[in-house]
Amino acid sequence: MSPAARLRALKPDWLRDPKVWRTEVLGGLVVALALIPEAISFSIIAGVDPAIGLFASFTMAVTIAVVGGRPAMISAATGAVALVITPLNREHGFGHLVAAVILAGVFQILLGALGVAKLMRFVPRSVMVGFVNSLAILIFMAQVPEMTDVPWPVYPLIAAGLALMVFFPKVTTVIPAPLVSIVILTVITVAAGIAVPTVGDQGELPSSLPVPGLPDVPFTLDTLTTVAPYALAMALVGLMESLMTAKLVDDITDTHSSKTRESVGQGVANIVTGFFGGMGGCAMIGQTMINVRVSGARTRLSTFLAGAFLMVLCIVFGPIVSDIPMAALVAVMVMVSVATFDWHSIAPRTLRRMPAGEITVMVVTVACVVATHNLAIGVVVGSITAMVVFAKRVAHLAEVTAVTDPDSGAVVYRVTGELFFASSNDLVGRFDYATDADKVVIDLSAAHVWDASSVAALDAIETKYAQRGKTVEIIGLNEPSARIHESLSGELTGSH
Repeated sequence: MSPAARLRALKPDWLRDPKVWRTEVLGGLVVALALIPEAISFSIIAGVDPAIGLFASFTMAVTIAVVGGRPAMISAATGAVALVITPLNREHGFGHLVAAVILAGVFQILLGALGVAKLMRFVPRSVMVGFVNSLAILIFMAQVPEMTDVPWPVYPLIAAGLALMVFFPKVTTVIPAPLVSIVILTVITVAAGIAVPTVGDQGELPSSLPVPGLPDVPFTLDTLTTVAPYALAMALVGLMESLMTAKLVDDITDTHSSKTRESVGQGVANIVTGFFGGMGGCAMIGQTMINVRVSGARTRLSTFLAGAFLMVLCIVFGPIVSDIPMAALVAVMVMVSVATFDWHSIAPRTLRRMPAGEITVMVVTVACVVATHNLAIGVVVGSITAMVVFAKRVAHLAEVTAVTDPDSGAVVYRVTGELFFASSNDLVGRFDYATDADKVVIDLSAAHVWDASSVAALDAIETKYAQRGKTVEIIGLNEPSARIHESLSGELTGSH
């Protein structure tokens, strides 16, 4: 390969392909427009000035575009983080909130370095489907307040916005349909003088860039103990939401991303955001879906530009942006919720074929998220439910059959399946201690011993036979089972 060809290959896609560049730029612009009302509303939830949420969205997006692990994913101020830190701001003031954001970033870097991202492998598909569906429901529910107790023109405007996004891509895909919808609806409302809620009604937009500085708190142990619990909660919620979103984008784009780098990147972005006086944040699932699924963006450029355009729109084009009707942005988010929901997962044909346990896990995940408005809680409860369902299913696979050896007269018990705490608890009751011959053989060649509970059960069986003067021989242990049995057998009760 020539030096010139090698140099071209090193260039990112958006520099090599003008079509990709256009997609990324327009995608970033659409996301920036959608970020403004969201950031303002999350600021209100946290009890801070709207500019604080907008600054956080700017610094999070720009920083994560450079240091994050998942290209095209949008990180900004989020409701999940706002809910966690609201009590801290209310009880101790804004300075403590900023300190918590910085400390949360440190925690996220440490958790990322410790490999917390690897825990994502324990999130089953049914939880992921529940996560996606509950996310779609939450995105839609967040639009409901904008559709209640509003002037009647809001409804035809939303309908027109949805129609534009459905039919405009059939004409051309050069310009993202959401951007076309926002522009057309804004022109109509301004030109016709239609009085409907606008972005400007949500709060005042900032007129200058954020300035870096230290949090206004005493640097004492008392401050650390005050903010640390909130910072840890924010770090965990932010990481879980970000890693789940990254996994979702991986599936949509059929590409792989570094979850460890994403974890560390989220930490760095929150530290930067804290020093610029922002309220912190994490991956934004709704805006990420706009960027990836609706606009078709795939690179870090769209993420960077989403943050950059956000500040340009606020500072330079504030008066114009303030005139955007909320109905236009509501239509975009409703379209995102419909596109995000996994409709195949609730199709009658799918439900008939899906095991009841899988459906239960999906429903539990959705119910928890919708009830708490916290995606992290839903994922944790859903994963625990999935583990219980799995343990119950596997426990039923452990079987015990008995035959008498005609040559020696010994009773041979053949155990098949997985032996762990759920299946080994009733293992002791599967043997006939009173009537069995003096020699008993337990054949575990078709079984696997996983934990101390199983070894304790085998010890109990041997003890019960010994009390009746009978001997037990355990055979057929595979190497891992033999290792755990040898190291724990006879050591699990106080009498040994």
